[in-house]
Amino acid sequence: MKGKQQMSATHRAILDTDIGTDVDDLMALALILGTPAIELVGATTVYGDTDLRGRMTKRIAALAGADIAVHAGERSTLSGREVWWAGHEAALYEDLAQERLDGADAVQFLIDTVCAAPGRIDVIAIGPLTNIAAAITRDKRFAAAVRHLWIMGGSFTDDEPEHNLRSDAVAANIVFAAGIPTTVAGLEVTRLISMGNDAVERISSSGSLGKAIEAEIRQWWAFWGTPWNVPHDPVTVLTMTRPDLFRFSVPGSVEILSGAHEGVSRFRPGAGRTRVVEGLDAGAVAEAIVAGITGVPDLARLPNAL
Repeated sequence: MKGKQQMSATHRAILDTDIGTDVDDLMALALILGTPAIELVGATTVYGDTDLRGRMTKRIAALAGADIAVHAGERSTLSGREVWWAGHEAALYEDLAQERLDGADAVQFLIDTVCAAPGRIDVIAIGPLTNIAAAITRDKRFAAAVRHLWIMGGSFTDDEPEHNLRSDAVAANIVFAAGIPTTVAGLEVTRLISMGNDAVERISSSGSLGKAIEAEIRQWWAFWGTPWNVPHDPVTVLTMTRPDLFRFSVPGSVEILSGAHEGVSRFRPGAGRTRVVEGLDAGAVAEAIVAGITGVPDLARLPNAL
């Protein structure tokens, strides 16, 4: 990533995202860009119009003064489940066609980048797991080369299907069966945090990126008719950079059910390399999200982006 010093980075990471629908993907990207401990070596987009998602990622990175490699990925799910499209994706941005993607094969980018530095690249997966599953099946080296996989998905205390894992249950089961060291933040913990007006006003006051995030948040609130939102994906980023704020399970395995219970997640402690988040310090996590986002330098190169 150009545009940000990475002298103190302790994690080299790829972000795999379905940015543009729920505002939390955008918040996660901003948090990553505002965290010196992360060197974002690239972003991959998944699910639906991945070109549009990629151009939005480019625009948002530019608002933070960053130039990151962005590759568009898999549009359709391995399960065949229809893509859910809210209709407001990237609607707040003008002239996105001028944003040029770095590639149209996110799966190969994941393979090439991870396998070139085995055991050194973290993957943060905050959308359906189609790209990750495709990388695992395309190249047998990939799974063993990932340092750690950080997933937002699932619900491990009830039978509620969660969007990311339900959207492509086939891909999710491929990923969880691959033996990659994995941490999963499910709905039961991400929903302990919410963003309301006070947090949004702090974010908005931080500059061009903050104003873009505020506009996206208020668009999401209007879509659902609520004055708050849950920052699922930023919580997932913090499980990597601030593990002191969380309580984790023992390692085990995860299965995503199909059929009549499609998308329901099951965690079984014991054999396996996956752990789930069992608890968190809600106040500290909420503050870390806002502080990280507002710490992004206001270096927008596109002052008329919105």
